[in-house]
Amino acid sequence: MSLRGFLRVAGPPWSLQYAAMHNSSDTQVTQERTIIEAIVLRRTICAEYNGGEMLLAPHRMFSRHGELFVSALNLRKNWRSEEERRLGHFKLDGLSNTAMMQDAFEPLPANENVLPRETDEEVLSVYA
Repeated sequence: MSLRGFLRVAGPPWSLQYAAMHNSSDTQVTQERTIIEAIVLRRTICAEYNGGEMLLAPHRMFSRHGELFVSALNLRKNWRSEEERRLGHFKLDGLSNTAMMQDAFEPLPANENVLPRETDEEVLSVYA
């Protein structure tokens, strides 16, 4: 099965290795895989970040200076309006106890389809 039918894969050739990972006991690899699967399936994730539990709708994974980040909507944040909602950017090393949930999400409009910095490299995204 090709991943390109489900998501946009960009960046250097190593980015495809994330889609091929399986049965690894390494915690970081397992976390990366969980987030990748959640992006592909458009499912929410529950994770701890800076000591708090968050419910996130992951839209994209990207690399910055060799470190992986996830752009996600924090679903537990109290937004003043639907229009105010925007993606936050979370360093994967700062996330822990990551688990994919059963709840699906609808991605934010494509106008949110912008990497945070010009030098960031997209690994994968829900945007086609």
